[in-house]
Amino acid sequence: MSDRLADISTALATHGLTLRGGFNFDADDDSPAGPSGAPAKSVLLVGQAGAAPWPHFKRWRKARPADLANPLDTWSREVIGAVGKRFGARAAMPNDQPYLPFQQWAMRAEGLRPSPLGILIHPEYGLWHAYRGALLLDETFTFPPVEKPIHLCDLCASKPCLNACPVGAFSGDTFAYEACIAHVRGPAGESCREGGCLARNACPHGGDYRYPREVQAFHQRSFAGLPRPKT
Repeated sequence: MSDRLADISTALATHGLTLRGGFNFDADDDSPAGPSGAPAKSVLLVGQAGAAPWPHFKRWRKARPADLANPLDTWSREVIGAVGKRFGARAAMPNDQPYLPFQQWAMRAEGLRPSPLGILIHPEYGLWHAYRGALLLDETFTFPPVEKPIHLCDLCASKPCLNACPVGAFSGDTFAYEACIAHVRGPAGESCREGGCLARNACPHGGDYRYPREVQAFHQRSFAGLPRPKT
């Protein structure tokens, strides 16, 4: 890793975030604008492994209004934006419109593939990781070759993730969003709402990085558009 990438990684780590790889755009890529306004030459993926950012986010949130909309996205934008400004990069977020191909970028940067739930599965973290944003730059880097990691789902014959959902929202090919969200919002969905997605929790991999219950409840309630638990 170059000194500049190492410095960016260190700056992100102070917030519990991780530099999740990156790549240089090819000439035929439809790359978004970099900090200069011209097409970016490279992208760095910013994410998390496990719930490492949670303590940093909780401290930040205590100083913000309790009814702040989308607090985790707001925190991510603020933190990643500040790191980007420090290093001359433009921060991009998954919720920016027009939407950017974050999942494709992540697959290209780390060689990951989707699980039957649609979440990219990591050989170490399992399903307990996320991408919080990206840094777009007007410079190129020398990135190490992306080694094709083990795809854990290929080694999993029973696929417990596909049998754990109470409403059968996952088929391996499609996600029944309306059935899922109705269940999470309803009286029968308390275990999913307060303890996290049962399908995701059924995956046997990455247990050391599993999000704590309060983190899972926060995400589930955010997904369902319900009041979030206090942090």
